[in-house]
Amino acid sequence: MKSTIVLCSILWITFIPHSFAQEQGYVLKENIPYLETSDASDYTKQRCKLDIYYPNNKSNFTTIVWFHGGGLKAGNKHIPEKLKEKGLAVVAVNYRLSPKVKCPVYIEDAAAAVAWTFNNIEKFGGSKSKIVVSGHSAGGYLASMIGMDTQYLEKYGVAADSIALLVPFSGHTITHFTVRAERGIAGTQPIIDAFAPLYFVRPEAPPLVLITGDRELEMLGRYEENAYMYRMMKVAGHTKTKLYELDAFNHGGMVSPALEILLKEIEQLNKIQAE
Repeated sequence: MKSTIVLCSILWITFIPHSFAQEQGYVLKENIPYLETSDASDYTKQRCKLDIYYPNNKSNFTTIVWFHGGGLKAGNKHIPEKLKEKGLAVVAVNYRLSPKVKCPVYIEDAAAAVAWTFNNIEKFGGSKSKIVVSGHSAGGYLASMIGMDTQYLEKYGVAADSIALLVPFSGHTITHFTVRAERGIAGTQPIIDAFAPLYFVRPEAPPLVLITGDRELEMLGRYEENAYMYRMMKVAGHTKTKLYELDAFNHGGMVSPALEILLKEIEQLNKIQAE
């Protein structure tokens, strides 16, 4: 019989009255450049952009920086439907992709987008103390890397530990398989090095919520990687790490219920910050 740290197979439904949705207006601003660089290539100009979706009749709101999946080789920014009209902002990020760039360029892009959010969210009414970083698959890996390895955000004068919450969805905690492929290493050969979130376990890291699909349906041991990350964070003295395994959901199917967990975790975070 399999065991898990937190077993979750029930979906939470967040009900928002219709009248509230009507009163709470939202704005979408698209294709905002977030990276200042001497690289003026068309590809950089095309990919290093973000969208911001935010409530225009509210202040001090939470912001989710959302990184799309696609194996660091594909995918495009989008605002998840379940995060719309929830009284919070979403910053959806495009980043440069392999093989047009190599590691660590996509990690550096992710850090630049998060730094942009810290430096600009108050202009839209949001709070710098309520920035949550999340994403699915490759996006979850990027979220974890910039939250665990402090050097990427330090470049912009932002402390990684000022991230309010890290919530990677089914992200690698070992070195990403695309990073390995760039070196000619097979995806079945696990590596933990400076491009693995696991390499940077530390007690002072932001609160961390690890979410995966069913261990029997996930990609290449993704649950077990996250379970080991959970255990090592605890061993390192980090007291705010959680692990969810979503029974009966595969790698792609876990996104919808994981978004419900993300919203619940933000709700709990806001209650703690308000105390």
